[in-house]
Formats: sequence, structure tokens, C-alpha cells
Amino acid sequence: MIRQFRTLAVAAFAATAAIASLAGSATAQSYPHETVTLITHSKQGGGTDVFLRAMTPFLGKYLGANFVVENVRGGSGAKAMAKLATAPADGAIFYGTTPTFINTSLLSKPDFTFKDLSGVANVFLDPQIVYVRAESPYNSVQEIVDVALASPGTMKFGVTTPGSLDRQVMEKFKALTGVVAPVITHDGGGELLISVLNGTVDLGIGEIQELSAQLAAGKVRVITTYTKDRLADFPDVMTAREQGIDLVINKFRGIAGPKGLPDDIYAKWETAIQGVLEDAEFKAWYSAQSLVPFYMGHTEYDAFLADFAADQELFFKEYGITDD
Repeated sequence: MIRQFRTLAVAAFAATAAIASLAGSATAQSYPHETVTLITHSKQGGGTDVFLRAMTPFLGKYLGANFVVENVRGGSGAKAMAKLATAPADGAIFYGTTPTFINTSLLSKPDFTFKDLSGVANVFLDPQIVYVRAESPYNSVQEIVDVALASPGTMKFGVTTPGSLDRQVMEKFKALTGVVAPVITHDGGGELLISVLNGTVDLGIGEIQELSAQLAAGKVRVITTYTKDRLADFPDVMTAREQGIDLVINKFRGIAGPKGLPDDIYAKWETAIQGVLEDAEFKAWYSAQSLVPFYMGHTEYDAFLADFAADQELFFKEYGITDD
């Protein structure tokens, strides 16, 4: 999967150039519904919740509809997938996708899985960062490794849900470094942040948009990023690779719908998402969150999700997370 994302990062430049050709005079379309619901499995304030709520005014502008965000909690995305899979395929309801909905499908075998949904468009790649509370004695991930190797089991690592990409990243981190440490799962990014702030865990893996307020207030610090290059807004923070840990991970963020959406719905969303990504006001927001625009249309995104799921299945078997 890491190799796949390296390839995608190069392709992102071409995708961004294609998006740029659409800039300028996009106007709102006459969408089939006056109100559209975007559901997410994340709690209010979680990464996907923030992403969707920030994007809704711009989707409204380019699709000509009103958007509401609904938080459907439970089962690390299982309830949200069930709601979408059983909804009419008429363009009135969609789901904010992340690797969690793939991993939950593979790990917990819910009644409805990602295979019962349809990729509409991908929007971003979302850099993963490692952060600690401001009072933490640790200033680099290498310091974390040194302490964890010297005192196995004493360091506590925090991740979000059991099916999250950050849980997977931490398993790879442990395998690469030889560290032995408990990985504490949470009900989402908000709960993980609380655990980092109160010292329940020594570090957390997250996204910039989940932490922006705490970063601005000096409550937490970023100690590394799982990106190929340093983030522009954190030029002094060394990547994990610079610190000797060969991990480069990007989390995708996109939109899925029920199976069998009409072709014109896919087409309208594809046009709208490209317009949204080129909107100057939205650009200012996502640039400040270190999000990387990475547009994929319906056909390409469906194929990408299938490939990602195949890679995840191999990972879970390799690391003994699943038996079959």
C-alpha cells in the first residue's frame, strides 16, 4: 500500500493540473434534490466530520443544493455503511469515505460492506502525523523508539478505531522498529485527542484538521509526519523517513453513494468536486489543513478502492490480524 501511495502522489500533480483547467466560471447545477445528506461514522469534530462540514457550502455552490451532515455512529462505520447501502440510489444521500470503511468491512464482516457501496469521487489525500501533548518530554519519534526499546510495554500508543488506518500504521511502525507497546484504540479522533491531552497515551496518530485548534493554542505538538516531504506548515518537523523509519502513508478522503446511482448523478458530482477543489476560498481552507487535492472520478475511484481493499487483506494476513 505504501508503494501505491507513492505512485499516487506523483499522479496527484497531473490530477491537479486537470482540475485547474476547470477553474473560473463554474455555476451551480440544477441538482435533482433540494437537500442532500452526507453521513459519516465519525463524531462531530472528527476528521471526516470536519472535512464534510467544511466542504458543504462549496458543494451547495457547485451543485445547487442544500447539504446537511449526519453523524451515524457505531461499529467503526458499520451502521453508516448499512444506512447508505439500504438507501434509495437517487442522489439524496452519500457517505464520507476513508480507509476505515474498507478496514471495518474486512475485519468485522458487517452485514453491509464497501462492496455494497459505490465510489463517487475522491477528494483528498490526508497526511498522517504523530502528535504529543505540549508537556510531553518527547520531541521526535526516535526518542519514542529509544524509550520504548529500553522499557518494553511502558510506552502507550493511541489510535482511533480498531479498523482505522492509523491502527495499521502503528502495527507497521512496531514491526519496523521492534518496539513492544500496547496500542490503545478509541471511538474516534476526538476521544484520542483527549487521551493524549490527559496523558492516558503517550502519543496519537491523526490529521491536521482534527488538531488545528489545539495546535494553534499550543496544547499539542507534532513530532513527525508519515509523508514523503515535510509539510509546508510544519517545516521544522522531520518526516518519519528522515528519522530513520521508512513509512510514507496518506489517508484518502472521498465520497461514496448507494450502488446503482444514475450516470448523470455521477457526472454532476464529478464536475462539482473538481469545481470545489479549484474554489479559491476552499483552497485556502484545505491548504491550511495540509490536505492534498487528489481528484478521482467514479470509475477510477471504484477501481482504486478495490485495489486498496486487496492490499489491506494482504496486510491483515501478513501481520496476523486475520486468519483467512
